[in-house]
Amino acid sequence: MTRTRLTPLLIACFAAVFLIWGSTYLAIRFAIETIPPLAMAGLRFLTAGALLFPLAYLTGDRAHDRLRAVHWRSALVIGSLLLFAGNGVITLAEQHVASGLVALLVATVPLWMAAFGHLAGVQRVGRVGAVGLAAGLLGVGLMLRPGSVGAGSPGWIAFTLISPLTWALGSMYARSAPMPRRPLLATSMEMLCGGAVLCVTATLLGEWGQFHPAAISAVSVAGFVYLVVAGSMVGYTAYTYLNGKVSPQAASSYAYVNPLVAVLLGWAFVGETITPTTLLAGGLIVVAVVALLAGDRRPSWRAARAPSPAATEAEVA
Repeated sequence: MTRTRLTPLLIACFAAVFLIWGSTYLAIRFAIETIPPLAMAGLRFLTAGALLFPLAYLTGDRAHDRLRAVHWRSALVIGSLLLFAGNGVITLAEQHVASGLVALLVATVPLWMAAFGHLAGVQRVGRVGAVGLAAGLLGVGLMLRPGSVGAGSPGWIAFTLISPLTWALGSMYARSAPMPRRPLLATSMEMLCGGAVLCVTATLLGEWGQFHPAAISAVSVAGFVYLVVAGSMVGYTAYTYLNGKVSPQAASSYAYVNPLVAVLLGWAFVGETITPTTLLAGGLIVVAVVALLAGDRRPSWRAARAPSPAATEAEVA
């Protein structure tokens, strides 16, 4: 069987999902300094979705991949679980929890997916996976101890766990939900639907009354633009390209690189504390993710078509 050669484009795509997605947590922190959190997240995904949708719709096999109403219903459910609940919780939590800690908690998505899949009888967790689950849960438990991981109260850290839980549920639903076969088209639809739900929620919570364009700082504008262009458009496009060129195992490797990037950036740029417990808990979570991904190992660079970003444990931030 042939193997995929690591071309400069492939290397650039790996660098994008490793570094860009790892940096989105810090970008969120900057963006919400002067922009209400849910309004910021809603505008981010509406903007990115509106820019991606025409490109995605006009390319690919349009004749055999027509949009149907059921696709939009699925996109609404997936966008609500992944972007409204998953990303919305992150955006709210980063007002109270260090961005690096949020990234470590979000890195537990594969743990919850494995646990839910095992309970639902659709995925068997072997011995390696069981060890990974145990290590990951121990890491989460350490982070919930009062005062053990620096910035972030146990209550807000526990609240942050809603994000990986809903992302895992949404990802499992997306695997069987009727959606367009073109991954980028499906992703843009989910962004539009999730962004709309976020904006409606921001309205219900009165966030638009706190939104004053003249008071938005240059740092927040830069963070928002980075999230739209780099985090959503470049990141998802790179990930979609990787899905078609390398194995799901290789494409999913960002899951244990992103939290390390986020922790280091938070420490370097905004002075977020890295305690010994943070390092231990983070190490356990990363080991857990590696073990779970290795439990269903395939040759790392062999080309294989993977599901769309929504159907995997793709980037939550």
